Amino acid sequence: MANTKEDVNINKMYASESKISKDEFIQKYKITENGITNEEAEEKFRRLGPNEIRQAKPKKWYNYFWESLVTPFNCILIGIALILIYTDVILAEAPSYANIIVIAILVIASTLLDFFEEYRSNKAAEKLKKMVATKTTVIRNGKKIDIPIKDVVIGDTVVLSAGSMIPADLRVIEAKDLYVGQSSLTGESDSVKKTVELEDKEDEIDNISDFDNICFMGTNVVSGSAKGVVIKTADSTYFGKIAHTITAGKAKTAFQKGIENISRLLIKFMLFMIPLVFVINVEKHEFVIAFTFAVAIAICITPLLLPVILSSSLSKGAIRMSKKKTIVKKLDSIQNFGAMNILCTDKTGTLTEDKIVLERYLDVNGDEDIRVLKHAFLNSYFQTGLKGSIDEAVIKRASENNLMEITEKYKIIDEIPFDFSRRRLSVIVSDGEKRQLITKGAVEEILSICTMVDYKGQVSKITKEIKDNIKKISKQLNKEGLRVVAVCQKNDMENKTNFEVSDEKNMILLGFIGFLDPPKESAKESIKRLNKAGIRVIVLTGDNADVTRCVCEKVGINSRNIVLGSQIEKLPDIGVIRLLKKSNIFAKLSPIQKARIVRLLRQNGNVVGYMGDGINDSPSLTNSDVGVSVDTAVDIAKESADIILLEKDLNVLLDGVEERKTYICKLNEIYQNGNKFQLWRSCICNCSKYIFAIFTGNTNSIIS
Repeated sequence: MANTKEDVNINKMYASESKISKDEFIQKYKITENGITNEEAEEKFRRLGPNEIRQAKPKKWYNYFWESLVTPFNCILIGIALILIYTDVILAEAPSYANIIVIAILVIASTLLDFFEEYRSNKAAEKLKKMVATKTTVIRNGKKIDIPIKDVVIGDTVVLSAGSMIPADLRVIEAKDLYVGQSSLTGESDSVKKTVELEDKEDEIDNISDFDNICFMGTNVVSGSAKGVVIKTADSTYFGKIAHTITAGKAKTAFQKGIENISRLLIKFMLFMIPLVFVINVEKHEFVIAFTFAVAIAICITPLLLPVILSSSLSKGAIRMSKKKTIVKKLDSIQNFGAMNILCTDKTGTLTEDKIVLERYLDVNGDEDIRVLKHAFLNSYFQTGLKGSIDEAVIKRASENNLMEITEKYKIIDEIPFDFSRRRLSVIVSDGEKRQLITKGAVEEILSICTMVDYKGQVSKITKEIKDNIKKISKQLNKEGLRVVAVCQKNDMENKTNFEVSDEKNMILLGFIGFLDPPKESAKESIKRLNKAGIRVIVLTGDNADVTRCVCEKVGINSRNIVLGSQIEKLPDIGVIRLLKKSNIFAKLSPIQKARIVRLLRQNGNVVGYMGDGINDSPSLTNSDVGVSVDTAVDIAKESADIILLEKDLNVLLDGVEERKTYICKLNEIYQNGNKFQLWRSCICNCSKYIFAIFTGNTNSIIS
């Protein structure tokens, strides 16, 4: 694979559209409120083609079959088979088809194995296309219309709302509280706010998460609404670049290269011996006998059974591994699975549970306080909008703390819905005696509306020292990898009948709640076992550094040196290789950057495994020596993988590795105890026999 840094320069791809102002962009693309006309759309469609992720060189199934058939090794076998048809059928008095049939079976078996391998990598790209919704809303001729995504062209104005899939790469020209989920491309679990203007236009941007005003094909709108103008379609999108890293096919493993080298060596020897044998014997015998003898030499020298023996041995290993909940998709990967000395893994879903849980509920001094959880629970339980992952985590934790029954004492009076400009949500509840306004939201926003703090029931005025301490606690929680939400309340609401945002003032801060995607219980023990087995674990994630550090520390991975994607983007390969020797954690990575790291590790002489289950993991799965996924992964990850685990657990992976090593050790024992002697004895005897027959002209023994 080519250097991914050179292949995908994020800044170069999008800087010209993102760094100019909205007005400059509208003028450059000649955008109007009416959108483009149908005639303009048709002309662009004819010129640029459909908005579909296409293969670099579209091929039919029979193209792949032909390429698999016409390999150097197969061509030699086919040539021998054709000669045998002439010598054993046409010239022979009693035709014999046995040798021809055997060679034909071997050629067919070899061809089918290669064919299915190539065809499978092509299917992975098809899965990418299915990730995109079938229709989208655009403005054409001044009207909103729904069109197939493949008909979207550059210059189209796309209308987005909550739940919309982004049909192409867009420059945002209007946005209202727009948040987009980019986990399919970055692996980052948090949704990203999109705005009309780029916040920081000065620095060079090297991560797609930093493009505030660009929406990327294949991502989805979590909340809010927007309009965006299409700037890239089909293969030119970032999504398309990922597709091409997969259709490029999986690089050959060291094991495959070794087998190919042996085959080439034997074939070269055969091609040298056939003319020599024929020339020596044609003077002593008839042409047909000399020709037949040369063919016999070719058959004897050609490693006819080599692919069959290898496939049989690897198949037995695959069967044994399946009993350890490890399914082998590609037999050639078994050898590398056991020889693996580096395992690269994504964080989300592999080291973590891939779900948000409420980890901490603290008062303003950082001490645990059940009252903070109680108020957060009332806020989440009584809000009437769509409950997000944070609300679900609060309710679940409250249930575990037996707080559900308090809802019977309260009823909801009103609410002030969440919006992304305020970044908070309020509910007004009553227990029959008093009305209470309870608000939760971002720490900065909550602090801006609070004038008092409640510490262990004692209410006091917020001072600068208290504010600084609160910010310090919040920052420390962030460093621990927690997403922090503040909770506040006030009681003097009896005389109010209508509630609005202006009521969110003069409130009393209660404390914080912290959320985390927790590490799996089995992860720490798994990491220990992997290290003991001589396998170094490297974490490659799209999530932020603080969250990644927290998770890695909990599972026993050294988090002293964390490298960001923005750092490696600016480095040449040699610089990245130096970092790989020092660090085990790489955060804020794009899928292409992950694949680059895997490629460089392999080039440095390592046998690299990669474990992941998301779309963003697919390029790395394809570029590794052995790609490992799980049965619950997205389809494209499973298609790109060599090994499928039936349980999402690193211990299952390690069981499979140990089983493979056990099997290979048994094969080595057999080889050491007998086969080694037999192999050398056979080679010496046969070579002596061939040399004697060649120079004496006694062909009977060799032909028989």
